[in-house]
Amino acid sequence: PAALGQSGNANLRGQVATAAAGTEVSATNVATGVVRRTETNADGSYVLVGLPPGTYVVESGGSRDTVTLSVASNATLDLEAGAGGEAIEQITVYGEQTSGFDVYTSEVGGTISPREIAQLPQATRNFLEFADTVPGMRFETDAQGTTSLSGGATSSNLGNLYIDGVGQKSYVQAGGIAGQNFTRGNPFPQLAIGQYKVITSNYKAEYGQVAGAAVTAVTRSGTNEFEVDAYFRYTDQDLRDERPDEKAPGVEKVDSKTEEYGFAVAGPIIQDRLHYILAYEYKDLITPRSVTPDPNAQGFVQYLPADIQALYGPQDVPFEEDLLFGKLSWNFTDSDLLELSLQYRDEVQVDSIGGARADGHGRDVINKDERATLRWEHNSSNWFNELLFTTEDSENNPFPQGIGNGLVYAQLNRLPTGEFANEWVLIEAGPSSGFDAQARKQNGWSVANNFTLFGLDWYGDHTVKFGVSYKDIELTAQDAGAINPQFRYEVTPAGVEPTPYRVNFLAPFNVPGQRATVVTDSKQYGFYLQDDWAIGDQLIVNVGIRYDYEENPAYTDFVTSQAFVDALYADDPDLPGVQPWADRLLPSGLNAADFVSTGGNRDDFDGAWAPRIGFSYDVNADAQYIVHGGAGRFYDRNLFSILSLEVSKAALSPVEIHFQDPGTGECYQGVTGRPCVPWDQAYFDQGIDALVNIPVTAGNAELFMLNNNLETPYTDQFSLGLTTQLGEWQTDVTVQQINSNNGFIFTLINRYPDGSFFDTNGSQPWGEPVPGYANTILGNNGIESENTQILISASKPYTSDSGWSATFAYTNTNAEHNRKLDDNFAFDKATINQYPFIDVNDVPEHRFVASGSIDGPWGMTFGAKLVLETPRPLNEIRNVGVIGPDGSFSQPISVEPPGTGSFIIGGDIWGYRTVDLQATKEFRVGDFGFTARVNLLNAFDYENYSSFNVVGPNGEYPTVEVNEFGDAYYIPRTINFELGFNF
Repeated sequence: PAALGQSGNANLRGQVATAAAGTEVSATNVATGVVRRTETNADGSYVLVGLPPGTYVVESGGSRDTVTLSVASNATLDLEAGAGGEAIEQITVYGEQTSGFDVYTSEVGGTISPREIAQLPQATRNFLEFADTVPGMRFETDAQGTTSLSGGATSSNLGNLYIDGVGQKSYVQAGGIAGQNFTRGNPFPQLAIGQYKVITSNYKAEYGQVAGAAVTAVTRSGTNEFEVDAYFRYTDQDLRDERPDEKAPGVEKVDSKTEEYGFAVAGPIIQDRLHYILAYEYKDLITPRSVTPDPNAQGFVQYLPADIQALYGPQDVPFEEDLLFGKLSWNFTDSDLLELSLQYRDEVQVDSIGGARADGHGRDVINKDERATLRWEHNSSNWFNELLFTTEDSENNPFPQGIGNGLVYAQLNRLPTGEFANEWVLIEAGPSSGFDAQARKQNGWSVANNFTLFGLDWYGDHTVKFGVSYKDIELTAQDAGAINPQFRYEVTPAGVEPTPYRVNFLAPFNVPGQRATVVTDSKQYGFYLQDDWAIGDQLIVNVGIRYDYEENPAYTDFVTSQAFVDALYADDPDLPGVQPWADRLLPSGLNAADFVSTGGNRDDFDGAWAPRIGFSYDVNADAQYIVHGGAGRFYDRNLFSILSLEVSKAALSPVEIHFQDPGTGECYQGVTGRPCVPWDQAYFDQGIDALVNIPVTAGNAELFMLNNNLETPYTDQFSLGLTTQLGEWQTDVTVQQINSNNGFIFTLINRYPDGSFFDTNGSQPWGEPVPGYANTILGNNGIESENTQILISASKPYTSDSGWSATFAYTNTNAEHNRKLDDNFAFDKATINQYPFIDVNDVPEHRFVASGSIDGPWGMTFGAKLVLETPRPLNEIRNVGVIGPDGSFSQPISVEPPGTGSFIIGGDIWGYRTVDLQATKEFRVGDFGFTARVNLLNAFDYENYSSFNVVGPNGEYPTVEVNEFGDAYYIPRTINFELGFNF
């Protein structure tokens, strides 16, 4: 079993009966004619490393056999003496078995075959949509049509996608995969994907910059035959049912459309030597959305002006995407492959419309990703080398749909003190705020070398792989822009108040060392060593270690403003002569000096040593019962968009100004500690230019401070499982534990003079910042999670004899954390250590996925996919009648929404249900094939609600109500038509 890695290549080993040492073994790729050769060892064993997935004729002397290798697999093929002549019928082998598993590995996961990609129903044409047929994985489509992939109870940010061995990691923005955060687009053209493997835990040391799920995909290559594939897909609002928000009284069905087409052309340039493939895909979407008020303010809509009321109702949100991939594969000798590939992604979309956000209050988003890879592989009789040179240029640039003043209309519920108990937004109109003016970019190059040495004999067979990598990449982050102030107006039964009660905007501040756009030249270094050690015929031990190191000058060279340091260590104005203000942090276990950077007292994290060990044990040496397990540490990274806030926030800080009631002279907001000034129409007419001149804004610079000893997030992973072969069925039961540590979190520096974070009334110290400054935010490590999962799967692969295939995947999850997923701000406690562990939000306890396909009459093929989930917990901050030890009344809690439906039997226990079906008919005329396909998605029109109201009086544990007219996951029942052509 050779070490393979994220490249996705396969490895083949076996015995040649009666062969002498040095006997040649050749493997010829049936499609491309490419030949790989090696020699037998003294015992007749052989190993072939780095074979692209595909079908091979394997020969040695007079023996001959045929095998099909899958992505990132280890297969075994023994050649019997005299088994020459014609090759036997092609079979698919994954670790000696016709299944979707590589059974001789400590990794936990599964393979997605080309047939599954071709035959299972699909809504998005995102090839990652099939990944959730592997237990432990979740692929989601939310109400805005954006997609995400995550493993277990970890954030999608921790994952990574490797395409032909090249990681697509996002270093700046969230989402795990570059360009895959908050998008309806796909990361790569599906026509160019051959197959891929999903690993949920315990991947080997060659996988870097990943602590969640790892996906390794191989692209198609050209063959000796000229091939053409093309498709066209279409659906619109007349081919779907209503969404939940379209079922509300008075709401009409929204226009929608999905139009997709693409083609792939592949073939030879030089027979057996030089091949090409070119793939292009286009996506044109109009996604339905509905603009609705906060349910609590529904009765006040009638008091809005007619032109504002007209903004409610159905909206259609456009999206366009172009995907392009091209690859040249040149086998210039039997031992050498030179490959050049290019990929291009270009998206333009409107998003953030719906709910209270009206058309015009959304964002225009440009999302681009360009990559190039030059690969040289050299194969020898006992070693294999891969040299990679890559470039990448990725950017995500959202911007408000317009420039000007935003208008926010709200119903206000006042307390007797004059403060607002609730602020329910009816609608947000006009241009959105400067927070939507962002830029995220990563641009650079890398070089990596992976060397594999096999055939080493020392108490068993060793295959040793080691590699080094270097990346030089420029990272850019802009958090916001000083544009589009948001004026908020109260709506009463008398109509809209003529004077806004407050304005929110982003103002520039002249703070030394601060800049709105942060650029840094990051240098990344990686090293790994992996040994796959076969001890006899039954035991394989996988031992590896990885080390990663990154230089981030934006972090290490940053200098905290001296004026702020002086204010921090000056006399506490409430306790003059007793303590500096910084001592307010000491009761919380914080030292202000740990967050003050001089430009020379920080080092990049150098402790990312990641050991891992695993095993697989073949109980009877016949691949019928295999016990496997593993343990290891896996490091990810801190997102640059978060780290950059230390440099950018004070240069462009949020400001909140309240306005006096012209009639009473009182501020609408009451006593809040916020600036309050008389209203002047110039503030509205001149916008930012007038607002920044309000004198009280001088002390509103908001600073972010990072810990001087910031570390890198990581997970510790453990697994133990049993794989069995039951006839044609491959089954697996695995228990895996994934514990996340050192997640990044921002907390509040503000404290009362005695150092407490809550006063006797349970109020937080929002009016107690560092003197002369607005609230200061501290960045630190501290988010943790504990996740135990039971993964059960059964797979019966397709064969032409049986004519059908099926997979079943069940996941049971028990997961807790101290901060909800993808939330890097925690202002409800003094430090992250004071947060309790509660159930992880958005992760169901039970998830079941079944999929399969079957050959039907008249040349038809049918496919189906079922997904069932129990309700996903919600994380809230609520007063549940329990006072915390820190004096806080409100506590983080986890609440579970009610089930909203049944499936076949039982009560309403499910929170998410879908049944997708497809039927395909192929017509052949000579070498030409034509296909007609119908997808019936969400066939039973299940309503998978994602909008809930957490209700109940203060002091009691809340209940959860379903918003039946709110947002929902996935899509309503939809018919999608597809036409295809192949040659």
